[in-house]
Amino acid sequence: MKVIFTCGGTGGHINPALAVARLLRERKPECEILFVGGKNGMECQLVPKAGFQIRTLEPSSLQRSLTPKGIWHNVVGVYKNVHALQEAKRIILDFQPDVIVGTGGFASFPMLRQGTKMKIPTCVHESNAVPGLTTRMVADKVDKILVSFSESKAQYKRPERVEVVGMPVSQEFLYTSKEDARRALHLDDRPLVVSAWGSLGAREMNKMIAGFMKLETKDDRFQHVHATGSFGWKWMPDYVKEQGVDLSKHPNVDMREYIYNMPTLMAAADLIIGRAGASTLNEIAVSGTPCIIVPSPNVTDNHQEKNARVLADRGAAQMILERDCSAERLFQEVNALLDNPARCRAMRRTLLDMAVVDSAERIYRVILELAAH
Repeated sequence: MKVIFTCGGTGGHINPALAVARLLRERKPECEILFVGGKNGMECQLVPKAGFQIRTLEPSSLQRSLTPKGIWHNVVGVYKNVHALQEAKRIILDFQPDVIVGTGGFASFPMLRQGTKMKIPTCVHESNAVPGLTTRMVADKVDKILVSFSESKAQYKRPERVEVVGMPVSQEFLYTSKEDARRALHLDDRPLVVSAWGSLGAREMNKMIAGFMKLETKDDRFQHVHATGSFGWKWMPDYVKEQGVDLSKHPNVDMREYIYNMPTLMAAADLIIGRAGASTLNEIAVSGTPCIIVPSPNVTDNHQEKNARVLADRGAAQMILERDCSAERLFQEVNALLDNPARCRAMRRTLLDMAVVDSAERIYRVILELAAH
C-alpha cells in the first residue's frame, strides 16, 4: 500500500498527519509513505525529522484586494497554482498512491484536487469546527471528510461523506496522570495555572498576562507557568519588571519562552489559559483540564471563536473574547474557577466525554477502507 499525506503551514496541520503516518508505519511496515507540503514550510523540518520523505510544491493563496499589489499577487498566484497542479500530477504519476490524505493548509490543495481528478481515493481532515478554504474547495469531490467535532457535520452539503474522527494528539496527553505529573514537576499543594498564547506569543495578550502576574503576586495563592512564545521572550521579562513585579521573589510564577513538556504540565494543571486552535483544544479535551479560552480574533473566518464555542456551549470551557479580556477580568475568572471545584469537575467530565482518544486509529481505519476500494 502507498499513501500520500499532504499538509502544510502550521503544526496543527502537520502533527495530525505525522501521528497517523507513525501508526501506519507501525501497523504496516511495508507501507510506502510520502509527504507533500509547501516549499519552505514548517513541514520541511518536521517531516524529515520524523523519518518520512517529503516533496514540495509552491502554491499561492489568492487575495480579494483590488489594489495594484493585490492584483499582482493574484496574477503571480494563478501562475504558481497552475504549476503546483502540474507538479502534483507528476508526483501522483511517479508515486502511484493508493490513498491521498489531506490534513489542511493551502499546500494540500493541489494534491487533493489532482487526486480526485485522477480517481485516487482521497480524504481530507478538517481540524476546526468550520471548514477552512482548502476543505471548502475539495469537500464536494473527496471520498471522505474527516472532522474533529460532531457539531461540524452540519457544515457540509453531503453529511453521508462526513465522519467524526477527532484530532490525533500525542499519546502522552492520554496517559500522564495528575499525581505523577505533579510529582515530576515538584509542585506543592497549591493549584497550578498554565497559560500560553502560541509558539510566537501574542503581544497584547502577553501584556495582559504581565498585569495578571502583578495581581497574582499579591497573595501567591496559586502556582503559574506562562510561556511567552519566541517574540514575547524578547521583551516580556523587562516589561514585567516595569510593572513592578520581581519574579525572583515569587518562585510560584514561572515565566519561560516555551513549554516543552506540555503533556506533563497539562496533566498537572488545575486550569489552562490559552487560545482556541484545534490542536490546543483537543489536547485540553483528552487531558480533561478545566480551561479559560481566549480565541484569537486574527484568524481566517474567525474559526478560533467557533472552535471555542463548541466547548463553551457544552460547559466544557469558559470563553472570554479578546476584546473583553483584561488582567482584572482574567484574574477574577481564574479565582472563581479555582474556588468552584464542582464546576471544575463538571468541566473535566464534559471534556473527557467530548474527547476522541482513538483519533489516529479512526483515521487509519478510513485509509484502509479507501485503499480497499
